[in-house]
Amino acid sequence: MNSQTLVAKVWNFAHVLRDQGVSYQAYISQISYLLFLKMDDERVTQIGEASMLLNGACWSDIRDLSGEALSIAYGRLLEVLSKQGGIIGAIFLKAQNEIQDPAKLKRLVGLIDSETWLGLPVDVKGDIYEGLLARNAEDVKSGAGQYFTPRPVIDAMVEVVDPEPHQTVHDPACGTAGFLLAAWEHMKRHPKARDRAVYSALKNKFSGADIVPEVVRLAAMNLYLHGITGVESIVEAKDALLGTGGKTYDVVLANPPFGKKQSYRVIRDDGEIDTEREDYDRQDFFVTTSNKQLNFLQHIMTVLAPDGEAGVVLPDNVLFEGGAGETIRRRLLQNFDFHTLLRLPTGIFYKQGVKANVLFFDKKPPSEVAATKDLWIYDLRTNKRFTLKERPMTRADLDDFVACYRSGRRHEREESERFKRYPLEALLARDKVNLDLFWLKDESFDDPDLLPPPDEVAAEVIASLELALDKFRGVANTLSASGA
Repeated sequence: MNSQTLVAKVWNFAHVLRDQGVSYQAYISQISYLLFLKMDDERVTQIGEASMLLNGACWSDIRDLSGEALSIAYGRLLEVLSKQGGIIGAIFLKAQNEIQDPAKLKRLVGLIDSETWLGLPVDVKGDIYEGLLARNAEDVKSGAGQYFTPRPVIDAMVEVVDPEPHQTVHDPACGTAGFLLAAWEHMKRHPKARDRAVYSALKNKFSGADIVPEVVRLAAMNLYLHGITGVESIVEAKDALLGTGGKTYDVVLANPPFGKKQSYRVIRDDGEIDTEREDYDRQDFFVTTSNKQLNFLQHIMTVLAPDGEAGVVLPDNVLFEGGAGETIRRRLLQNFDFHTLLRLPTGIFYKQGVKANVLFFDKKPPSEVAATKDLWIYDLRTNKRFTLKERPMTRADLDDFVACYRSGRRHEREESERFKRYPLEALLARDKVNLDLFWLKDESFDDPDLLPPPDEVAAEVIASLELALDKFRGVANTLSASGA
């Protein structure tokens, strides 16, 4: 049975459980638990390895049970494993049985037990699990979907950044570990990785964090199924913006969450509800702001090792927002070689109307002379039309960008219709150092096929209104604080 058939088989059962009130993401979690249990059992019975699990919390302890006995034993097993450390603790983080019907649980156990997973190649197992994650992101349109970066974008970013086996790779908003896995696949093909010692050490070069425990579980299982095993902890459930304790990384690849503002609601003594801003007051940040995207950019700038490289997906507002945004952009141009900006097309993310870019920059030693000399911008947005289903982006759509980037030989770059060079002096002369630059004529008014669908237009209008409201609230708060 090929991987696509297996994905369809496993996913079809999700629709059965959906009728029982089990969400798609909860279903993926249950699949993760049972897959790990089954594969551990196969390592013991087929290879003779020692189990990674505790006595009484193994596949054999639930496989032959049914009815209420199965539900009780499975629940106890999850509770025990959720308290372990390392990769097991990450996969079973806050685990609980969400399949209340014992007959449905028995069927799912049988579904997993019917395959010999250990006999499948690592790539096949990984493809199956990523296929499930992609289905989940597509069907849910929220939850895991917001963490799902288009694979063509990930692959192109990893190719041009070109991490090597000796470098550490980090993702502070790792989602389901797409960037870490792409870096792993890229780095293990490097000629240096043919050395057994180098290849063995490679698995310890990756790390990630995510604030959502359920997503950390998916990431840990995804890494495990792709063969990154035998390490204590790769991904952590934590708020990366609280800091890394001084740790730095050679390469950072990330797509932080799309939401801009960080806030929480509090109930006052009089019963009224106030919205409080949650700012990160970090000494290593250039400025204090409630804008989540700007905070992630600052965080990545601080955790890069000397001469470290970053590729980060960020929305348009990071390029033009004033105040804190301008301050951070000036620091980025001064202290880093911000050499490349890729303007991504719309219609490639599960959230409609998203206008995003990829910022590529290298950390340079402190100097009075600005590290950035030229910013090269590739416009893959103007007159480009993509949708998730009818016209999905493919890796081939990024071939010209990758060719223009000229990884490892950026000094040989040449301008083209979609690739333009902007000297530092021209950037600093722009109002508020606005880096939202474009030069191609928008032909969408002349070509109906280039017009976005109504729901995407509506999403863009809503995003613009929300940005305007945020600015008005900022003015109102300032006036209120000054007593005007």
